Amino acid sequence: MADIYRPSLRLRPSEQRTVLLIGDFIASAAATAGAILFWYQYSLYRLIDSGVKPNVAERIIRVEVPIWFYLLPLAWLLLMVDSYEIHTASNFRKTLRAIAVAPIVGLLGYSLFFTVNTDPNSLPRIAIGAFLVIASFLTLGWRAVYIRLYTSSGLMRRVLIVGAGKAGRTLVEAYRKLNPPPFLLIGFVDDDPVKRSKSFHGFAVLGDSRRLFDLVEDYRISDVVVAINGEIKGETFQTVLDIQERGIEVTRMPILYEELTQRVPIEHLETDWVIRSFVDQVRVHGLYELLKRSMDIVGGFVGTLIFLILLPLIALAIALETGFPIFYSQPRLGKGAQTFSTLKFRTMKQNAEADGQPMVAAENDPRVTRVGAFLRKTRLDELPQFWTVLRGEMSLVGPRAERPELVAEYQKKIPYYRARLLVKPGLTGWAQINYGYVATVKETFVKLEYDLYYIKHRTLTLDFSIVLRTIGTVLRRTGR
Repeated sequence: MADIYRPSLRLRPSEQRTVLLIGDFIASAAATAGAILFWYQYSLYRLIDSGVKPNVAERIIRVEVPIWFYLLPLAWLLLMVDSYEIHTASNFRKTLRAIAVAPIVGLLGYSLFFTVNTDPNSLPRIAIGAFLVIASFLTLGWRAVYIRLYTSSGLMRRVLIVGAGKAGRTLVEAYRKLNPPPFLLIGFVDDDPVKRSKSFHGFAVLGDSRRLFDLVEDYRISDVVVAINGEIKGETFQTVLDIQERGIEVTRMPILYEELTQRVPIEHLETDWVIRSFVDQVRVHGLYELLKRSMDIVGGFVGTLIFLILLPLIALAIALETGFPIFYSQPRLGKGAQTFSTLKFRTMKQNAEADGQPMVAAENDPRVTRVGAFLRKTRLDELPQFWTVLRGEMSLVGPRAERPELVAEYQKKIPYYRARLLVKPGLTGWAQINYGYVATVKETFVKLEYDLYYIKHRTLTLDFSIVLRTIGTVLRRTGR
């Protein structure tokens, strides 16, 4: 048997993120050097402009760079955290938006630091501004090169799906929604004679599993995805193992679906997979729990201070438009189905649920007031919940806390819905930043896929990324 094609230079998503981080770090390090040079030239110009001769000015000029200034490349990586999701990084428009937001957030953070600093002269405003401008342009140039390479067919992964059933077609539907595509999908392999020579969503069934070796070689396949629910034929299973032994990446459908969508494919999960992912693997290291709680305490304290500062203004706006009460409280289910009370600024008219039946807020809900719409878009209505975070009933990051009545309803209609209660609910979360509020069972189904992805993959890095992306949502006023 001929040695099948071994792919090279075709990077997995984790490897692509590493390349992005390295490129951004180099760009921001160069921006730091450029900012220091600009700072020196600006200071030199100021001396010359004041009447000092150029040769004298060059001898007496001193630019004392504070130690923290050399940490700006790391700060830039944090500001760019919203752009390290692979589908965002491959889209120039989304990348441009992320790069435009990063210096604005950085400037706001610096302005706050400048305001509270006891020695404003120690902060080089000119150098900070130069860094943000230079870093933005250098990063934009590097990302343009990355996108050009990423979308080059010679460097993209070439994928073959084993199984043209419901799971395989679901995968193709998710693939077709992405622009640009993250890899080149070649087609299907399926042993069902009925599907032979047919096409699904524009991709043909190229043959059965007996031709798998030939297809991998003929089409220079780098990845084979197994999208078969239930039992796999022994011959097919052995062929897939042989393919893997020869250097081809073999992936299960749920894993690739998570890579494409950052969601868990609820309809295509088998019981043993669910038990492994959400029972055996749901436990996280104690250090993560300690650091997460520490982040909650710090964030809750800062958020509560912001709440107290803005309380008079927001309360006045609500009272002038629709009167009292200013707040509303509801029972919600937390970790382990424990009930707690959540407090928010009122964003709807009084008696929004006059019949006493719980109603999910819809997009453009007529019950929402004008002030309430602004509070929702900026997420300011959530400010009172920082106190709940301090008490430990909620976290900064987690699934959205739902009312007991809605949980009871959804768990009858949506499989694995109660798995959301394995962790504390959060002020923000993976589902909130990727999908927002929902109004229907179908939308709740999709949102649950995001929540389960977070529960399965949660880390302190992911939590911090979600917090930063939420800050971007607040600044763009794209909440709902």
